[in-house]
Amino acid sequence: MSATLNNLSNFKPFLGLAFFVLLVAAPNTGLAAPEINLENDKTQPLRQFSHVLDLVEQEYVDEKSRKEIIEGAVRGMLQSLDPHSVYLTPDEYKEMSENNSGEFFGIGIEISVENGQVTIVSPIEDTPADRAGLKSGDMILAVDGRPTQEMTSNETVAAIRGPKGTTVELLILDKSSASPRTVSIVRDAIPMTSVKVRELEEGYYWVRITRFIGRTTQELTEELRKVVKKGEIRGLILDMRNNPGGLLDQSVHVSDMFLSDGVIVSMKGRSDKSNRSYSASAQAGDIVAPMVVLINSGSASASEIVAGALKDHNRALLVGERTFGKASVQDVIPLPDGSGIKLTVARYYTPSGKSIQAEGIVPDIEVPFEPSVEKDPNAPNWQIREQSLAHHLEGEGTATKAKPKDAEAEKFLSQDNQLRLALQLVKGLPRFKEVK
Repeated sequence: MSATLNNLSNFKPFLGLAFFVLLVAAPNTGLAAPEINLENDKTQPLRQFSHVLDLVEQEYVDEKSRKEIIEGAVRGMLQSLDPHSVYLTPDEYKEMSENNSGEFFGIGIEISVENGQVTIVSPIEDTPADRAGLKSGDMILAVDGRPTQEMTSNETVAAIRGPKGTTVELLILDKSSASPRTVSIVRDAIPMTSVKVRELEEGYYWVRITRFIGRTTQELTEELRKVVKKGEIRGLILDMRNNPGGLLDQSVHVSDMFLSDGVIVSMKGRSDKSNRSYSASAQAGDIVAPMVVLINSGSASASEIVAGALKDHNRALLVGERTFGKASVQDVIPLPDGSGIKLTVARYYTPSGKSIQAEGIVPDIEVPFEPSVEKDPNAPNWQIREQSLAHHLEGEGTATKAKPKDAEAEKFLSQDNQLRLALQLVKGLPRFKEVK
């Protein structure tokens, strides 16, 4: 794009002269000016751009370099397309690469522009933003006193990021409040780890993917290998709540770990190179245990690809709340000067052929998250079962005594009603066939 604009700048004086002759000289000849079909005249918008560029350079109150003006024009061009197409300065392009590799400093949030307002898609787990209580759907009205409506999304991200140990002040309006609040957050290193695993009960595992970065599939593979060495996986809960997405290829690889065949996701754009389809293949390491997937409004983009694939193939039961609804694909294209553009090039579709753009994925069982209520450890347990009755008969057969529950896992479950429900459900789901 830089080359095109430079060529246009060199051509500008000639275009300006031709335009002047057309309007001024033609009437003096007595000849009718030639008719121009502006709808089909592709050079007319370029002439207008050249004319405005002239006016800004010559008449604007403050002197601006041509580089500044054209960079601003490129920003505006991309911003007018959709919230996800943006211009990236060399520094911003470098930061995006670091973000995808998992190495950067900041507070740990993914943002989007909704109805002209900067909105948090989700905070990344175990980051300063998460610990400060920021939530999906919160609006950022100002950063260090500067209104976000005056900034592009990239400028907002740049303002929020900064060196480790420094403080950023955000003016936050959450969904349930009538007035904003100021939140001061100390920046820190954003963790590289994107996968966590915890055993909830014997053979039943919680697998948390916080985002899809370059190492996500590798991390997940390594963690599941450790689990398999311990014994059979009887059930698995894949938790992608507040997962803002990330890299497309990682979402495809993760989906393939749980599917043996069929389409994972397809994409359609104007360019043939944007029309792609990704399918699963049978592998010896495929996970065949029953699955429940946890989602909510902070589950976006790549996490919606995984959730959609597992739902459409009836591979997993989805529990939680409707997802964010971002079904567009962006290519990050480098430019010769080290800058780049992030351009929306396609829409993606779930295996059933559905686009979830601006709709999201509706879970099979919709249940809102409810804050936990601390339980008194000394309170009596009023749950009555056969084994609680005096002189009850002992069981027969080969049934083994249940393994005592892990106290830490029990506390973990007590704080999350959606996770408790997912554990109950996964115990009743069928097992899929092993891949030989």
